Amino acid sequence: MPNARATHPTRRGLLAAGGALGLGAALAACGDDGAKSGGSDASTGPGANAAKSGPWTFKDDRGTTVKLDRTPSTIVAFTGVGAALFDYGIQVKGVFGPTKTSAGKADVQAGDMDVSKVEILGNVWDEFNVEKYAALAPDVLVTTMFDTAGTLWYVPEASKDKIAKLAPSVGISVYDRQLTAPLERMWELAESLGADMTAAKVTAAKKRFEDAAARLRAATKANPGIKVLAGSASAELFYVSGSNLSIDLEYFKALGVNFVEPPADVLKASGGWFEPLSWENVDKYPADLILMDDRTSAIQPSAITKETWKKLPAVKAGQVIARSPEPILSYDKCAPLLENLAAAIEKAKKVA
Repeated sequence: MPNARATHPTRRGLLAAGGALGLGAALAACGDDGAKSGGSDASTGPGANAAKSGPWTFKDDRGTTVKLDRTPSTIVAFTGVGAALFDYGIQVKGVFGPTKTSAGKADVQAGDMDVSKVEILGNVWDEFNVEKYAALAPDVLVTTMFDTAGTLWYVPEASKDKIAKLAPSVGISVYDRQLTAPLERMWELAESLGADMTAAKVTAAKKRFEDAAARLRAATKANPGIKVLAGSASAELFYVSGSNLSIDLEYFKALGVNFVEPPADVLKASGGWFEPLSWENVDKYPADLILMDDRTSAIQPSAITKETWKKLPAVKAGQVIARSPEPILSYDKCAPLLENLAAAIEKAKKVA
Protein backbone atom coordinates (compact mmCIF):
# COMPACT_ATOMS: atom_id res chain seq x y z
CA MET A 1 0.00 0.00 0.00
CA PRO A 2 1.40 3.42 -0.92
CA ASN A 3 2.22 6.01 1.67
CA ALA A 4 0.25 9.16 2.27
CA ARG A 5 2.52 12.16 2.51
CA ALA A 6 2.03 14.39 5.51
CA THR A 7 1.84 17.60 3.54
CA HIS A 8 1.01 16.70 -0.05
CA PRO A 9 -0.64 13.28 -0.11
CA THR A 10 -0.50 11.38 -3.38
CA ARG A 11 -3.79 10.49 -5.07
CA ARG A 12 -3.07 6.81 -4.51
CA GLY A 13 -1.96 7.43 -0.95
CA LEU A 14 -5.23 9.13 -0.17
CA LEU A 15 -7.10 6.18 -1.65
CA ALA A 16 -5.10 3.82 0.53
CA ALA A 17 -5.72 5.61 3.72
CA GLY A 18 -9.08 5.08 5.52
CA GLY A 19 -11.03 7.78 3.83
CA ALA A 20 -11.58 8.22 0.16
CA LEU A 21 -10.66 11.58 -1.25
CA GLY A 22 -12.08 13.40 -4.20
CA LEU A 23 -9.35 13.60 -6.79
CA GLY A 24 -8.64 16.30 -9.32
CA ALA A 25 -10.88 18.78 -11.03
CA ALA A 26 -14.53 18.29 -11.83
CA LEU A 27 -15.39 15.96 -14.66
CA ALA A 28 -17.46 17.23 -17.53
CA ALA A 29 -21.13 16.91 -16.68
CA CYS A 30 -21.80 14.63 -19.60
CA GLY A 31 -25.43 13.89 -20.30
CA ASP A 32 -26.70 17.20 -18.99
CA ASP A 33 -29.99 17.84 -20.75
CA GLY A 34 -28.81 15.50 -23.51
CA ALA A 35 -30.56 12.46 -24.92
CA LYS A 36 -29.39 8.99 -25.80
CA SER A 37 -31.19 5.84 -26.73
CA GLY A 38 -31.35 3.65 -23.67
CA GLY A 39 -31.40 0.32 -25.46
CA SER A 40 -33.67 -2.39 -24.11
CA ASP A 41 -35.92 -2.13 -21.09
CA ALA A 42 -34.91 -2.32 -17.43
CA SER A 43 -33.70 -5.40 -15.63
CA THR A 44 -36.28 -7.73 -14.22
CA GLY A 45 -34.01 -9.44 -11.72
CA PRO A 46 -35.05 -10.24 -8.14
CA GLY A 47 -36.76 -7.25 -6.59
CA ALA A 48 -37.21 -5.49 -9.94
CA ASN A 49 -40.47 -4.48 -11.55
CA ALA A 50 -41.66 -5.82 -14.85
CA ALA A 51 -39.78 -4.13 -17.69
CA LYS A 52 -40.13 -0.38 -17.44
CA SER A 53 -40.57 1.50 -20.68
CA GLY A 54 -40.75 5.12 -21.73
CA PRO A 55 -38.33 8.03 -21.25
CA TRP A 56 -35.95 7.96 -18.28
CA THR A 57 -34.58 10.90 -16.39
CA PHE A 58 -32.48 11.19 -13.24
CA LYS A 59 -30.92 14.23 -11.58
CA ASP A 60 -27.68 13.29 -9.83
CA ASP A 61 -25.81 14.94 -6.97
CA ARG A 62 -23.86 17.23 -9.33
CA GLY A 63 -27.16 18.71 -10.40
CA THR A 64 -26.71 16.97 -13.76
CA THR A 65 -29.93 15.67 -15.31
CA VAL A 66 -29.51 12.61 -17.50
CA LYS A 67 -32.32 12.08 -20.01
CA LEU A 68 -32.63 8.90 -22.08
CA ASP A 69 -35.22 7.67 -24.53
CA ARG A 70 -35.74 4.53 -22.47
CA THR A 71 -34.83 3.16 -19.05
CA PRO A 72 -31.16 2.11 -19.23
CA SER A 73 -30.48 -1.61 -19.27
CA THR A 74 -26.76 -1.61 -20.02
CA ILE A 75 -25.45 -0.07 -16.82
CA VAL A 76 -21.78 0.20 -15.93
CA ALA A 77 -20.96 1.10 -12.36
CA PHE A 78 -18.28 1.39 -9.71
CA THR A 79 -18.20 -2.04 -8.06
CA GLY A 80 -19.79 -0.93 -4.79
CA VAL A 81 -22.57 0.87 -6.65
CA GLY A 82 -23.19 -2.23 -8.76
CA ALA A 83 -23.43 -4.24 -5.54
CA ALA A 84 -26.01 -1.82 -4.10
CA LEU A 85 -28.13 -1.91 -7.26
CA PHE A 86 -27.91 -5.72 -7.23
CA ASP A 87 -29.48 -5.75 -3.77
CA TYR A 88 -32.47 -3.94 -5.32
CA GLY A 89 -32.70 -6.37 -8.23
CA ILE A 90 -30.83 -4.32 -10.83
CA GLN A 91 -28.01 -6.22 -12.57
CA VAL A 92 -25.24 -4.08 -14.03
CA LYS A 93 -23.36 -5.28 -17.10
CA GLY A 94 -19.93 -3.91 -16.29
CA VAL A 95 -17.99 -2.74 -13.23
CA PHE A 96 -14.80 -0.89 -12.37
CA GLY A 97 -13.08 -0.76 -9.00
CA PRO A 98 -12.10 -3.49 -6.52
CA THR A 99 -14.04 -6.53 -7.79
CA LYS A 100 -11.77 -9.57 -7.39
CA THR A 101 -9.07 -10.25 -4.82
CA SER A 102 -5.64 -11.56 -5.78
CA ALA A 103 -7.00 -15.01 -4.92
CA GLY A 104 -9.76 -14.58 -7.50
CA LYS A 105 -12.56 -14.28 -4.96
CA ALA A 106 -15.15 -11.52 -4.87
CA ASP A 107 -13.83 -8.36 -3.22
CA VAL A 108 -15.65 -7.14 -0.12
CA GLN A 109 -16.94 -4.20 -2.18
CA ALA A 110 -18.65 -6.55 -4.64
CA GLY A 111 -21.24 -7.57 -2.07
CA ASP A 112 -23.53 -10.35 -3.29
CA MET A 113 -22.87 -9.80 -6.99
CA ASP A 114 -21.72 -12.81 -9.00
CA VAL A 115 -18.51 -11.26 -10.29
CA SER A 116 -18.28 -13.89 -13.02
CA LYS A 117 -21.38 -12.37 -14.62
CA VAL A 118 -20.08 -8.82 -15.04
CA GLU A 119 -17.47 -7.38 -17.38
CA ILE A 120 -14.64 -6.12 -15.18
CA LEU A 121 -13.26 -2.99 -16.81
CA GLY A 122 -10.75 -2.28 -14.08
CA ASN A 123 -9.92 -3.92 -10.76
CA VAL A 124 -7.43 -1.46 -9.30
CA TRP A 125 -6.92 2.28 -9.08
CA ASP A 126 -6.38 4.05 -12.44
CA GLU A 127 -7.41 0.96 -14.41
CA PHE A 128 -10.34 1.30 -16.80
CA ASN A 129 -10.49 -0.51 -20.15
CA VAL A 130 -12.11 2.06 -22.43
CA GLU A 131 -12.28 -0.36 -25.37
CA LYS A 132 -14.23 -2.94 -23.35
CA TYR A 133 -16.45 -0.15 -22.07
CA ALA A 134 -17.24 0.99 -25.59
CA ALA A 135 -17.93 -2.60 -26.67
CA LEU A 136 -20.64 -2.87 -24.02
CA ALA A 137 -22.48 0.06 -25.66
CA PRO A 138 -23.29 1.46 -22.22
CA ASP A 139 -26.46 3.42 -21.55
CA VAL A 140 -25.16 5.04 -18.38
CA LEU A 141 -22.21 4.99 -15.98
CA VAL A 142 -22.88 5.28 -12.25
CA THR A 143 -20.36 5.93 -9.49
CA THR A 144 -19.84 7.85 -6.26
CA MET A 145 -18.16 11.20 -5.59
CA PHE A 146 -15.87 12.12 -2.71
CA ASP A 147 -15.70 15.86 -3.23
CA THR A 148 -17.87 18.85 -4.17
CA ALA A 149 -16.26 19.21 -7.60
CA GLY A 150 -18.13 16.31 -9.16
CA THR A 151 -15.08 14.06 -9.55
CA LEU A 152 -16.29 10.59 -10.49
CA TRP A 153 -14.76 7.96 -8.21
CA TYR A 154 -12.42 5.46 -9.89
CA VAL A 155 -12.82 7.06 -13.32
CA PRO A 156 -9.17 7.67 -14.32
CA GLU A 157 -8.13 11.25 -14.88
CA ALA A 158 -6.21 10.31 -18.04
CA SER A 159 -9.18 8.70 -19.79
CA LYS A 160 -12.14 10.52 -18.24
CA ASP A 161 -12.88 12.54 -21.39
CA LYS A 162 -12.97 9.45 -23.64
CA ILE A 163 -15.20 7.69 -21.10
CA ALA A 164 -17.54 10.68 -20.87
CA LYS A 165 -18.15 10.66 -24.63
CA LEU A 166 -19.41 7.08 -24.64
CA ALA A 167 -22.34 7.45 -22.23
CA PRO A 168 -23.82 9.91 -19.74
CA SER A 169 -22.87 9.51 -16.09
CA VAL A 170 -24.64 9.64 -12.75
CA GLY A 171 -22.74 10.64 -9.60
CA ILE A 172 -23.96 9.92 -6.06
CA SER A 173 -22.25 12.05 -3.42
CA VAL A 174 -20.66 10.29 -0.47
CA TYR A 175 -18.88 13.39 0.77
CA ASP A 176 -19.55 15.21 4.04
CA ARG A 177 -23.07 13.94 4.63
CA GLN A 178 -24.60 11.29 6.82
CA LEU A 179 -25.03 7.75 5.53
CA THR A 180 -28.79 8.06 5.26
CA ALA A 181 -28.52 10.67 2.48
CA PRO A 182 -26.67 8.53 -0.12
CA LEU A 183 -28.77 5.52 0.93
CA GLU A 184 -31.88 7.48 -0.01
CA ARG A 185 -30.32 8.58 -3.30
CA MET A 186 -29.39 5.01 -4.24
CA TRP A 187 -32.95 3.97 -3.38
CA GLU A 188 -34.29 6.66 -5.73
CA LEU A 189 -31.91 5.59 -8.49
CA ALA A 190 -32.84 1.92 -8.17
CA GLU A 191 -36.52 2.77 -8.19
CA SER A 192 -36.07 4.86 -11.35
CA LEU A 193 -34.35 1.88 -12.99
CA GLY A 194 -37.35 -0.35 -12.37
CA ALA A 195 -36.62 -1.91 -8.98
CA ASP A 196 -39.62 -2.99 -6.90
CA MET A 197 -39.15 -1.01 -3.71
CA THR A 198 -42.20 -2.71 -2.16
CA ALA A 199 -40.60 -6.17 -2.39
CA ALA A 200 -40.50 -7.95 0.98
CA LYS A 201 -36.69 -8.23 0.95
CA VAL A 202 -36.31 -4.52 0.28
CA THR A 203 -38.76 -3.29 2.91
CA ALA A 204 -37.43 -5.76 5.49
CA ALA A 205 -33.87 -4.50 4.95
CA LYS A 206 -34.95 -0.89 5.43
CA LYS A 207 -36.78 -1.79 8.66
CA ARG A 208 -33.71 -3.70 9.85
CA PHE A 209 -31.55 -0.63 9.19
CA GLU A 210 -33.91 1.62 11.15
CA ASP A 211 -33.98 -0.83 14.05
CA ALA A 212 -30.20 -1.07 14.00
CA ALA A 213 -29.88 2.72 14.12
CA ALA A 214 -32.14 2.78 17.19
CA ARG A 215 -30.05 0.05 18.79
CA LEU A 216 -26.80 1.94 18.17
CA ARG A 217 -28.25 5.12 19.65
CA ALA A 218 -29.35 3.16 22.73
CA ALA A 219 -25.93 1.51 23.03
CA THR A 220 -24.08 4.83 23.02
CA LYS A 221 -26.43 6.20 25.68
CA ALA A 222 -25.90 3.14 27.83
CA ASN A 223 -22.11 3.14 27.42
CA PRO A 224 -21.19 6.78 26.72
CA GLY A 225 -17.59 6.58 27.92
CA ILE A 226 -16.41 4.21 25.21
CA LYS A 227 -13.88 6.01 23.02
CA VAL A 228 -13.87 4.76 19.42
CA LEU A 229 -11.01 5.11 16.92
CA ALA A 230 -11.40 4.56 13.17
CA GLY A 231 -8.14 3.32 11.69
CA SER A 232 -6.54 1.92 8.56
CA ALA A 233 -3.26 0.07 8.29
CA SER A 234 -0.47 0.10 5.73
CA ALA A 235 3.02 -1.35 5.95
CA GLU A 236 4.62 1.92 7.05
CA LEU A 237 1.77 3.98 8.46
CA PHE A 238 -1.35 3.78 10.57
CA TYR A 239 -4.10 6.22 9.60
CA VAL A 240 -6.53 7.68 12.14
CA SER A 241 -9.67 8.97 10.46
CA GLY A 242 -11.45 12.13 11.46
CA SER A 243 -15.23 11.80 11.59
CA ASN A 244 -16.30 14.95 9.76
CA LEU A 245 -16.27 13.85 6.09
CA SER A 246 -17.00 10.11 5.96
CA ILE A 247 -20.66 9.17 5.53
CA ASP A 248 -20.51 6.27 7.99
CA LEU A 249 -18.59 8.09 10.73
CA GLU A 250 -20.74 11.20 10.45
CA TYR A 251 -23.86 9.09 10.89
CA PHE A 252 -22.41 7.04 13.74
CA LYS A 253 -21.41 10.27 15.47
CA ALA A 254 -24.94 11.63 15.07
CA LEU A 255 -26.17 8.47 16.81
CA GLY A 256 -23.90 9.22 19.75
CA VAL A 257 -20.65 7.36 19.03
CA ASN A 258 -17.75 9.00 20.86
CA PHE A 259 -14.91 9.17 18.30
CA VAL A 260 -11.23 9.94 18.66
CA GLU A 261 -10.78 13.20 16.74
CA PRO A 262 -7.33 14.25 15.48
CA PRO A 263 -6.93 18.05 15.60
CA ALA A 264 -8.31 19.96 12.63
CA ASP A 265 -4.93 21.48 11.78
CA VAL A 266 -3.40 17.99 11.60
CA LEU A 267 -6.23 16.64 9.45
CA LYS A 268 -5.85 19.60 7.07
CA ALA A 269 -2.83 18.02 5.34
CA SER A 270 -5.07 15.20 4.04
CA GLY A 271 -7.95 17.46 3.12
CA GLY A 272 -9.62 16.75 6.45
CA TRP A 273 -9.72 12.96 6.20
CA PHE A 274 -7.03 11.43 8.40
CA GLU A 275 -3.82 11.73 10.40
CA PRO A 276 -0.95 9.40 9.39
CA LEU A 277 1.02 7.95 12.29
CA SER A 278 4.19 5.91 12.34
CA TRP A 279 3.73 2.50 13.93
CA GLU A 280 5.92 3.70 16.80
CA ASN A 281 3.28 6.32 17.57
CA VAL A 282 0.20 4.16 17.04
CA ASP A 283 -0.70 4.64 20.72
CA LYS A 284 -1.04 8.42 20.34
CA TYR A 285 -4.80 8.36 20.89
CA PRO A 286 -6.27 6.26 23.72
CA ALA A 287 -9.18 4.17 22.47
CA ASP A 288 -11.44 1.50 23.93
CA LEU A 289 -12.72 0.22 20.60
CA ILE A 290 -11.00 0.30 17.19
CA LEU A 291 -12.79 0.16 13.83
CA MET A 292 -10.45 -1.09 11.13
CA ASP A 293 -10.74 -0.50 7.37
CA ASP A 294 -11.96 -3.75 5.76
CA ARG A 295 -10.99 -2.88 2.17
CA THR A 296 -8.42 -5.01 0.39
CA SER A 297 -6.19 -1.93 0.02
CA ALA A 298 -5.64 -2.01 3.81
CA ILE A 299 -3.74 -4.52 5.93
CA GLN A 300 -6.26 -6.42 8.03
CA PRO A 301 -5.85 -6.66 11.83
CA SER A 302 -5.03 -10.38 11.77
CA ALA A 303 -2.03 -9.62 9.53
CA ILE A 304 -0.59 -6.75 11.60
CA THR A 305 2.64 -7.92 13.21
CA LYS A 306 3.76 -4.64 14.81
CA GLU A 307 4.38 -5.04 18.54
CA THR A 308 3.14 -1.52 19.18
CA TRP A 309 -0.22 -2.56 17.71
CA LYS A 310 -0.40 -5.72 19.77
CA LYS A 311 0.17 -3.70 22.94
CA LEU A 312 -2.78 -1.37 22.38
CA PRO A 313 -5.36 -1.83 25.17
CA ALA A 314 -8.24 -2.28 22.70
CA VAL A 315 -6.28 -4.91 20.76
CA LYS A 316 -5.32 -6.80 23.93
CA ALA A 317 -8.97 -6.70 25.03
CA GLY A 318 -10.20 -8.03 21.67
CA GLN A 319 -12.14 -4.84 21.06
CA VAL A 320 -11.36 -4.43 17.34
CA ILE A 321 -14.04 -4.74 14.66
CA ALA A 322 -14.25 -4.13 10.92
CA ARG A 323 -15.31 -0.87 9.34
CA SER A 324 -16.42 -0.30 5.74
CA PRO A 325 -15.17 3.18 4.73
CA GLU A 326 -16.96 2.74 1.39
CA PRO A 327 -20.26 1.17 2.43
CA ILE A 328 -22.35 -0.63 -0.17
CA LEU A 329 -25.28 1.78 -0.36
CA SER A 330 -28.18 -0.56 0.22
CA TYR A 331 -30.06 -0.97 3.49
CA ASP A 332 -29.31 -4.69 3.30
CA LYS A 333 -25.57 -4.05 3.51
CA CYS A 334 -25.61 -1.05 5.84
CA ALA A 335 -27.83 -2.53 8.56
CA PRO A 336 -25.12 -5.01 9.68
CA LEU A 337 -22.61 -2.15 9.98
CA LEU A 338 -24.84 -0.52 12.59
CA GLU A 339 -25.63 -3.81 14.30
CA ASN A 340 -21.97 -4.80 14.61
CA LEU A 341 -20.97 -1.43 16.03
CA ALA A 342 -23.91 -1.43 18.46
CA ALA A 343 -22.99 -4.93 19.66
CA ALA A 344 -19.35 -3.92 20.13
CA ILE A 345 -20.25 -0.82 22.15
CA GLU A 346 -22.79 -2.74 24.24
CA LYS A 347 -20.15 -5.19 25.45
CA ALA A 348 -17.07 -2.94 25.35
CA LYS A 349 -15.09 -2.30 28.52
CA LYS A 350 -13.16 0.86 29.36
CA VAL A 351 -9.57 -0.13 28.70
CA ALA A 352 -7.86 3.14 27.75
